[in-house]
This record gives sequence, C-alpha cells and structure tokens, in this order.
Amino acid sequence: MAEHNQNIMLSDVRKNEGISTYITRSDEALSVMGYTDHSTKHTMKVAKDAAQILTVFGYSQREIELVQIAAYMHDIGNVINRVNHAQNGAIMAFEMLSKMNMPPEEIATIVSAIGNHDESGGWAVSNVSAALIIADKCDVHRRRVKNTDFATFDIHDRVNYAVEEANLEICAEERDINLKLKIDISICPVIDYFEIFLLRMMMSAKSATFLDGNFHLYVNDSKLL
Repeated sequence: MAEHNQNIMLSDVRKNEGISTYITRSDEALSVMGYTDHSTKHTMKVAKDAAQILTVFGYSQREIELVQIAAYMHDIGNVINRVNHAQNGAIMAFEMLSKMNMPPEEIATIVSAIGNHDESGGWAVSNVSAALIIADKCDVHRRRVKNTDFATFDIHDRVNYAVEEANLEICAEERDINLKLKIDISICPVIDYFEIFLLRMMMSAKSATFLDGNFHLYVNDSKLL
C-alpha cells in the first residue's frame, strides 16, 4: 500500500487532468442549462476568498490549503447533474483524492465541505466547510453572466448582471465578514436579489457563526444583514 501524501497542495490538484476536465465539462453543461459561470474563474475566486477568511481569522496553514482544494473542486458534481451536485461532487472528490494518496482525515474534511456547500441541504460542519460556503455564496457579479442577450435574461442573469461591484471584506479584530455590493437597481431591484440569495445569505451568516464570526451584507452602502 502506498504511503499517504501529507503535502498535496492546490497546485497538485490543478495539474490533475481528470479534475480539470470535470470542472470544464461541468461548466459547459451548466451553460447549456442557462446557468452563470462555473468555470475555474469561479472556483479559483472561491478558493482565494475562502483562504482569505481562514487566514485573517488565524486558522492553520493546512486548513487554508485544504479549503482551497475543496473550493477548486466544489462544483465538479455538476458534470453528472445539477440536482445533488454537492453530494455527487463529494463522491467524485473522494475517488480522485484517494488515488492521489491524500490522507483519509484530509479527504474527509474536503468531501464533507463539498457535500455540504449547497444551500438546499448543506451545513457548515468544519472550518473548511464554513469558509467554502461563505466564499461560494458571495461570488455574485456581472462577470459571471454568460448570456449575451439582455432581452432573454432570467432573474439569475439580471441579479448577477446588476451587481457592478462585489467586495468581500474580512476584519480580524471584530471577526466580521462583510459582503459589500453595488447594485444597479435600474436592472434589478434589491428585492429580486433577496428572492434568489436569501437562503444563501442566511447560510453564510450561520457559517460565519461557526467560525465565531459575524456576516454582514451591504447593498449600495446600506446594511441589510
């Protein structure tokens, strides 16, 4: 039996041809269904933001590395189907990381984070899981909209396209996580944002609490959460 590799990094995972293929094909499948961007642009931003949360809050360097790996892989289950994509992705991640000889305790951390990242039934179950949830749910911006025909925008397109600026600010002393959005209300009224994102924002707030922190939402300089 091969020895476990205790030092698998995000850079190693990004070099894995199978993982890269599943991310690409997942994004392609979602594009056909009219979803926003789920390519490596999304997964790497989520990885960066999740790592920043754990870094500022003072968590271990290994947890920071693991959350980046989980974030990079979190949407691969969409290659199977959007329904249950979190659980499918967790199973796929288990298989691939096992083949890379990652230690079981680290695989467990990653697959539980991936399997719990969706608001339809997920829950913050670890520091890695909580940071992944917050970073994923806060990635809203017009750059994610793939539809080029404004006349055919659905509410998801309109909400994302209306977001001109999205800044995630993490404050160490207060342990505050602040999502600050600038929304063009001529494109999308704020109420439409909450129609789509209310569950995601509440999940982010619960995840911040897991990290002994606080989550706040600002829209056009007004604090809404």
